[in-house]
Amino acid sequence: MKCNLCLILDLNVRPVKEKNSKKSISLTLRNYFITGVVVLIPIGFTLYLSKILIGVSSNLIPENINPNNYLPYAIPGIEILISIILITIVGGLSLSFLGKRILKLIDDLFKRIPFLRTIYSAILQMTESFSNKDNDKKSVVLIEYPRKGVWAVGFATKENKGEMADKTNQRLINVFVPTTPNPTSGFLLMFPKKDLIFLDMTFEEASKFIVSAGTSNPKTK
Repeated sequence: MKCNLCLILDLNVRPVKEKNSKKSISLTLRNYFITGVVVLIPIGFTLYLSKILIGVSSNLIPENINPNNYLPYAIPGIEILISIILITIVGGLSLSFLGKRILKLIDDLFKRIPFLRTIYSAILQMTESFSNKDNDKKSVVLIEYPRKGVWAVGFATKENKGEMADKTNQRLINVFVPTTPNPTSGFLLMFPKKDLIFLDMTFEEASKFIVSAGTSNPKTK
């Protein structure tokens, strides 16, 4: 089975079948250039994002416990590995009886601090919404945005039961519409539920579709 990159090359680069030698050389060089662009864009973009991720992760671990400060030479990305291990350990401990008690104390503490309470509650609700496996296939929606006849993929986060729903006298659904290729930023919009088209694709499939700028189409079911 061919790799995805090889399939892209097959679609974009055609064999040269010209009798004229000058045209043949010109088209060959053109094909080489297109091939180079097609190969380097995904590789370069991936390496660029990896560099950013490594740079961010290097600041997550305090210097006094960062292994790179004690090794004869720095190992790029070791902070990511350590972060994954630590997150996994925290997740495992959180499922234990003692871990749940500690989390309850931390939760109560954050909810009592005025400024942190607002931020913590908002992030907690957002995390719970996107991590709910039961609603995984119900959260991806198709909406008409930014104008009629133009469609966008969004994530239905929660039904709006506050003042805005009361004022409009409609059943509003909060929808997060992410940007491409960075899905961490976007817009919060409120749509009447009747205007939403709920899709069967999973959260992961929708995220991949958005990050790839629509080039990764989820399989139809």
